[in-house]
Amino acid sequence: MSQEKKLWIAFALVTGISLIVLLYYGYEIYQKAPPLPSQIVSTEGSIVIDGQDVKDGQNVWQSMGGQEVGSIWGHGAYLAPDWTADYIHREALFILDKWSQEDFGKSYSTLDNENRAALESRLQKMLRKNTYDPESGTIAITPIRIEAFEHLHEYYKGLFMNNPEMDEIRSSYAIPKNSIKDETRMRQMSSFFFWASWACVTERPNENITYTHNWPPEKLVGNVATGSLLIWTGVSIILLLVGIGIMVFYHARSKEEEPESPVEDPLMRQQITPSMLAVKKYIWVVAFLVLIQMTFGVVTAHYGVEGDAFYGFDLSKILPYSISRTWHVQLGILWIATAWLATGLYIAPSLSGKDPKYQKLGVNFLFVCLLIIVFGSMAGQWMGVMQKLGLETNFWFGHQGYEYVDLGRFWQLFLFVGLILWLILMVRPLIPIFKSKTSEKGLLTMFIISSAAIAFFYAAGLMWGRQTNLAIAEYWRWWVVHLWVEGFFEVFATVVSAFLFVRLGLLQTKTATLAVIFSTVIFLSGGILGTFHHLYFSGTPTAVLAIGATFSALEVVPLVLIGFEAYHNYRLSKATKWLSDYKWPIYCLIAMAFWNFFGAGILGFIINPPIALYYIQGLNTTAAHAHGGLFGVYGILGMGLILFVLRSMYRSTKWNNKLIGFAFWATNVGLMLMIILSLLPIGVFQAVASVNEGMWYARSAEFMQTPMMDTLKWLRVIGDTIFALGLFAFVWFVFALNSKKRQVDNITTPLK
Repeated sequence: MSQEKKLWIAFALVTGISLIVLLYYGYEIYQKAPPLPSQIVSTEGSIVIDGQDVKDGQNVWQSMGGQEVGSIWGHGAYLAPDWTADYIHREALFILDKWSQEDFGKSYSTLDNENRAALESRLQKMLRKNTYDPESGTIAITPIRIEAFEHLHEYYKGLFMNNPEMDEIRSSYAIPKNSIKDETRMRQMSSFFFWASWACVTERPNENITYTHNWPPEKLVGNVATGSLLIWTGVSIILLLVGIGIMVFYHARSKEEEPESPVEDPLMRQQITPSMLAVKKYIWVVAFLVLIQMTFGVVTAHYGVEGDAFYGFDLSKILPYSISRTWHVQLGILWIATAWLATGLYIAPSLSGKDPKYQKLGVNFLFVCLLIIVFGSMAGQWMGVMQKLGLETNFWFGHQGYEYVDLGRFWQLFLFVGLILWLILMVRPLIPIFKSKTSEKGLLTMFIISSAAIAFFYAAGLMWGRQTNLAIAEYWRWWVVHLWVEGFFEVFATVVSAFLFVRLGLLQTKTATLAVIFSTVIFLSGGILGTFHHLYFSGTPTAVLAIGATFSALEVVPLVLIGFEAYHNYRLSKATKWLSDYKWPIYCLIAMAFWNFFGAGILGFIINPPIALYYIQGLNTTAAHAHGGLFGVYGILGMGLILFVLRSMYRSTKWNNKLIGFAFWATNVGLMLMIILSLLPIGVFQAVASVNEGMWYARSAEFMQTPMMDTLKWLRVIGDTIFALGLFAFVWFVFALNSKKRQVDNITTPLK
């Protein structure tokens, strides 16, 4: 049996078994998710909250921006509190103060430690007892919890509506006045906050941990780290070390055969078809979206300082934080995806040298669909957050409230159909090649598989409904965010990079094929089940924590060889003189390798172990990882792929190397400074606060608006400015190149 066949079998087994396990524990999440009650009643039997109000309250929260305004169960934006941690702490203090006044005639804060401990023990006994009745579907709560709910409803009503006494804290959280305009909606959202917090403090049936595995850390209610968090953290670190050892051994004994470099650029001999030329407009859109995304990023970051203004201008009235952040995140994904999709549309016909019938029409039609999806979804999100849509209409056309999957269901369906069309356009030009006896069949097969995975796995975002239990919705959401964005996009990137080097004559087809399949097997071995590391505290059973901790550690293993990959790519770039024309695209691949190691690997592993994530889920340590991973890996790769396409499309055009060189270094240096001067230090200080005081404090205005934290926020300006200048330079380069006379001759012409 050949080595390639063995790798294909390994690929099938790893992918198949991992998906089966992922689906099985998905079934377990369905069965063991925190129950949505039919009613929440008093211990005397009177109705306090109707179950439908909890479901509608979830939709109200989503319509306001959902995970773009603070977070629930640690998932969401980093400005404003985690509402579950906030609710739990405020409820605990209200009850303790009430009891303290009744029992001792003074406030809880003035009691000695012994009396405090007695009241806290009493509180924990009450809160942690599971009073859900599966037969009636009701949750019973004590009269004092009802008082606490009414008290907190008034607090949140004042915060999200228009209590002038709360202007300062509202500004600190970047929440505009009258974010919720209707009192009925406001009570429904308070009801949802109660249920989400109830799941955090209520123990599972016959267990001594809560539905969220004792998250958030809150000593008042007995939410402390469990032994399993420590055990599985230890297991994950051991597996990481073992995996690194195996990978280093494998690399040490493996040898790559490299072909002699061709004397001229092989891409010069490739036919440029009409559909390939039609891809140019995609590049224009990518450049345009980069600028828009960066602009909203500046606005979003500034809201962390001024809250409701942009250098004194009250921007929140027309562009609230939840919208600027939504668009910043969504446009980042869309322009990166567009760059990758455009590369695929360019590469596929280049392999066969001709277009199938109506290929150009399909490329142009897909482009129009893309524009409609981008700007249609943005308009819908703005209308949803501004409370101009009903709850059902908002679900379909407005803001779904789930980070990275914010666009309404109609736009999701539209995007899914667009991805299927893209897949068809990718496959059609490759059919003649498959019919021929080519050595590239293995590489092409992986190319098609990765493309199909990108198209079909987005369907996971269609698996939840308008009022699906949050624990179940989170399970499917992370299929999209982790499996789709972090998983199969990575595979696609690996395949495309290999293709480019093969087409440049720098790698043998056999060597590239084996390397791609092997890399995919290694990555998916940890990557698929590593999805669970996002779900430790999202209402999932303990087994999810164990599997997530184990396999998320393995995700880091292939990244230890990133340095070798970067050096290998650099060596290839020096193989022959004409390759200097591909210097900057290849440098983008080298930079991607670095950020894969640092942004995705190092910063990712800092937050992934269970005991670490228990204290820092939803803090700025995650933001550091997100910026280093999403832009550092996928964004810079997207820029590199665009440059490869442009180098092939404009074959006889002299590049402005100073401009593109500045763009490359400025974006990378700016990104690094953004992380090490601001995001990471803020996250570290928050982590200390979370360990010492609790999650509520680490996210509070009291902590986040201190002079020290304000200084760290302002330090981000240094990195952001350099980064912005780099992106401006990149966009300038793209448009300047496209404005020159088109030079796309099919004949071999030396580059100038």
